[in-house]
Amino acid sequence: MNLREQILSEHSKSNAVLIADWIGNNPQRFGALMQLLLKDEQKVVQRSAWVLSLVTDKNSELITPYIEDMLALSARANVHVAVRRNLTRILHKFPIPQNQHEAIMNLCFKWLMNPKETVAVRCFSMEILCNLSHTYPELKNELIHIIKDALEHQVVSAGFIATAKRSLKSLE
Repeated sequence: MNLREQILSEHSKSNAVLIADWIGNNPQRFGALMQLLLKDEQKVVQRSAWVLSLVTDKNSELITPYIEDMLALSARANVHVAVRRNLTRILHKFPIPQNQHEAIMNLCFKWLMNPKETVAVRCFSMEILCNLSHTYPELKNELIHIIKDALEHQVVSAGFIATAKRSLKSLE
């Protein structure tokens, strides 16, 4: 399979699943996907992020060597929101390597506190921070304050409210 051509052939769930199944748990194919995600044009990056999310649902360990690169990509101002959404989706259920905790916390706090960020990215960021607060209990008070402040002073969606309530219950 020519990975780039297949990614560009169609933007659909069936195509993303087809590609993810082809990659499976093959580190070389996953590496090829990561090269596209990290270095290609925006359309390819956006679609690759979806495939990445599907692959890591079954083989989360494949992303470990690429977390630092993914964080750098996600932190760029011009990156497509699909990259942030899928990265946070992966990391909210993935055991994050300890050497990446600080960088991930900084990005997640930034995204959570940004009312212009998408609901999905804010919610996944909230969940990542809640997970990390078990390792770093000193985060709890700050996170509680940020969540309550968002609920009181921002227009938020039902999804954000539900995640916030779940997170506050876990934190308190």
